[in-house]
Order: sequence, then structure tokens, then C-alpha cells
Amino acid sequence: MSERASVRAVSVLLAALALTGCMSTPAEEDPVQIKLNDLDTRLTRIERATQNQLQVANQLEALRADIRAMHNDIDQLNNAFESSRKQQHDLYADLDQRLKALETRGAPATPAAAGESQGGGDDKSSYSSAFNLLKDGQYDKAIGALQNFLSTYPSSSLADNAQYWLGEAYYVNKDFPNALASFQKVVDKYPQSRKVPDALLKIGFCRYETKEYDSARAALGQVVSQYPDAPAAKLARERLDRMNTEKH
Repeated sequence: MSERASVRAVSVLLAALALTGCMSTPAEEDPVQIKLNDLDTRLTRIERATQNQLQVANQLEALRADIRAMHNDIDQLNNAFESSRKQQHDLYADLDQRLKALETRGAPATPAAAGESQGGGDDKSSYSSAFNLLKDGQYDKAIGALQNFLSTYPSSSLADNAQYWLGEAYYVNKDFPNALASFQKVVDKYPQSRKVPDALLKIGFCRYETKEYDSARAALGQVVSQYPDAPAAKLARERLDRMNTEKH
């Protein structure tokens, strides 16, 4: 073989080897594409994390709204409870004040200032028993005892007192319709009784509790105008001032 032929054969062999090497070596991935794929994966993870955070944030805001609403409900319940407790305290304080004043004057023992009561000592004993139930805070029993007294001794000189205290027992029990009816009977049946100013005052209070504000003002105004020096007039003015403040 000539030298030229040998060189050509070698060249062909090298070319074949080179071609074989190219065919067996895999092509390398594009670095830019690798970077893009990595960024896309990271972005997907960030988007998912952000979406989860938004969901959590929305849930937290909803919980905060629920908590605010619960706080508002609690505040309203507390205010209502405090108002009810103050009202109940005022009712008992007012009744206690009247009972003490009556005891100081000795009214239960000697209530028949205008003369001897009918029925002798029986009506006095019955009245005292009913009145003691009232002082002891046994209002339901006092109501029954006072009703029984009024039924048994309708002409007793103690009847006006019994009628008034029956109204007070109803009032403390927050039975305002029956309390109103009892106080009104004091005014209608015993117009000369010293309990009339107090009965008118409590008529105004009952009307106030049942939200009949015009009628309440009329009754309280009657106390102030007709009995300006009576202790009930002071309480009537205070309630009228309160109604002005409350815009009733």
C-alpha cells in the first residue's frame, strides 16, 4: 500500500471513531433551561405558601370578627344585668326605707289614728301578721295575707294601709299591673288616707316600668303639685329628672 493510501485509511478510521464517539456521548442540557426550571419550581412553592398564608389570614380575620361580636354580646348582657340589678336594688331600698319609716312612726302598732278599728284586736293581729311577712321579705305570703285581711276586714281603719302594702308587695315582685291596680284602689277608695301621696308616686313608678311615660309623668306631677311637702314629692321630682335625662 502506498503512503498516500495509508494516510487516507487512517483518516477514515479516525473519522469513523470520532463519529462513533459523538453518537455515544449524550447531549448536555441547556444551563439556562435548568435555571428556568428551578425558578419555576421555587415560584410554584412560593405561590402555594402565599395562598396558604392568605387562607390563614382570612381565617384569623374571621375569628377576630367573631370574637369582636362575642365581646359586644357580652357587653350588652353585662349592661342589661347591671341595669336589672340596679333596678332590683332600688326596689328593695325603696321598700326598706318605707318600712323603716313606718316602724319609726309606730304605724303598725298604732295605725288607727282616726279612731278605733272595727273588729277589735282581731284585725290588728291579722294586719300585724301580714305586715311582718312583708318585712321578712316573704312577699308571696304577704300578698296572700294582705288579700285575706282586706277580704275579712274591709271596713277596718287599717284597710288603706293594707291596700297600700299589698301594692308594694306586688311592686317588689315586679308584678306591675297588679301593683298599679292596688295603688289605684288606695287613691280611689281612701282619698283621705295619708298613703295617697305614696300611692300616687308608685302609680307613676308602675307606669314608668310599663313604659307608659306620659301617664307616669302625669301621676308624678300630681304628687309634686298636690303634695309638695310630702316625702313622696322629693322622690317624684327625682324620677321626673331621671325621665328628662333618659328623654322619656
